[in-house]
Amino acid sequence: MRWIAIFTDTPAMLAVRAQWGNAHLAYLDQHRDEIVLAGGCRHSPEGDYVGGLWILDVPDRARVVQLVEQDPYFIYGARQYELRTWGKAFADRVEQL
Repeated sequence: MRWIAIFTDTPAMLAVRAQWGNAHLAYLDQHRDEIVLAGGCRHSPEGDYVGGLWILDVPDRARVVQLVEQDPYFIYGARQYELRTWGKAFADRVEQL
């Protein structure tokens, strides 16, 4: 099942990103079979990051919660999140999603 996790950064994010950014990227890489697409979100191309988005392919909501809540950015209080299921239009255009 496909899910999206929509993240909103907390005021703690700047400090957390500076200290735990490499661990966060390693975590995403470690789980790349389930977190199939991930990235930061900004209000404009030059702006600061204000959140993020993951697209996940996992069996159920419990696994999404587990993945999100074990990410260093979440563990250290830098993010809030919202989960939604996701259905993709034009399934033939990007096969891995």
